[in-house]
Amino acid sequence: MLAPVRLGRLELKNRLVMAPLTRSRAGFDGTPGELASEYYAQRASVGLIVTEGTQPSDDGQGYLATPGIYSDAHVAGWKMITSAVHARGGHLFIQLMHAGRMSHPDNTPHHRQSVAPSAIAAPDTPMFTAKGMQDIPVPRALTTEEVRQTVSDFRFAARRAIEAGADGVEIHGANAYLVHQFLAASANTRTDEYGGSIENRARFAIEVATAIAEEIGADRTAIRLSPGMTLWGIDEGAEGPALYRYLVAELDKLGLAYLHVTHQGNEPLLADIRKLWTGTLILNRPGRSRDQAGTDVASGLADLEAYGQMVLANPDFVARLKTGAPLNDANPNTFFGGDGQGYIDYPVLAEAVEP
Repeated sequence: MLAPVRLGRLELKNRLVMAPLTRSRAGFDGTPGELASEYYAQRASVGLIVTEGTQPSDDGQGYLATPGIYSDAHVAGWKMITSAVHARGGHLFIQLMHAGRMSHPDNTPHHRQSVAPSAIAAPDTPMFTAKGMQDIPVPRALTTEEVRQTVSDFRFAARRAIEAGADGVEIHGANAYLVHQFLAASANTRTDEYGGSIENRARFAIEVATAIAEEIGADRTAIRLSPGMTLWGIDEGAEGPALYRYLVAELDKLGLAYLHVTHQGNEPLLADIRKLWTGTLILNRPGRSRDQAGTDVASGLADLEAYGQMVLANPDFVARLKTGAPLNDANPNTFFGGDGQGYIDYPVLAEAVEP
């Protein structure tokens, strides 16, 4: 786990990855917050940082105070972050996250109605807004031309991420957001070339990955998937495993930097994905214990392992794994929004042993 590994054009110092974690501390216009550079730089000892989900357009925003990467102000904000991480010897991919229907107009600068593959709201899913918890409204279905424009939005955001100094971008194709909504029959009832068959529902993800790879290079392009995840009304149906076998095989042809899988428990499907994906595979197992660290790399199932809350609460996660030191517990009350508390003030080992 602590040995160097090649990833695209990068030489990583270890096989530990910081998983993307929404922190909701950006400005209302999407410019990363002032403390973000310190937050990410503190965690630069992991081999790769994947940032919080970052909207590629106005339409892509879902939650309050999430960052963007399409305006000049966004680029300037991210430049401070990437410079701080690189100064500590780290590497960083910006995750491009279009929330799709997982949005509320009150959370966006222009109070925009959310867009999605189809006009189907996430069922029984309230969302936090400045006015408190509110039900998520029905989204507007994207026209075929708007789907193609959204692909272009991803391409543009990827170029801006590289301008901001990022080492690459990760497409968020998981966790019930826009790309995942296209994959799921429960959220996608389209009758054009982006709906219906497995091939059609996978088309948007493949087009986004292809466009970004053309724009910034396949070796700086990655994607995250969560096969079998049933969250906020997302249901891929009985053909879900077949859909992911097709999708992974098609994405593999692009020569991307990596595939990042959030594992939901279907071990046979995961084994098939490992066989189908000839490149680097990052595996995130939600709830994995510290004692299990390194087991997927050792077995050959993964090339790198991603950790979320353990890295959030332990800026010196690598050092703690190396020395066997105890881990800080994450404080869920400070996950989203706020100031530096629960963001940049988790103790590191030198501080932890002081009286």
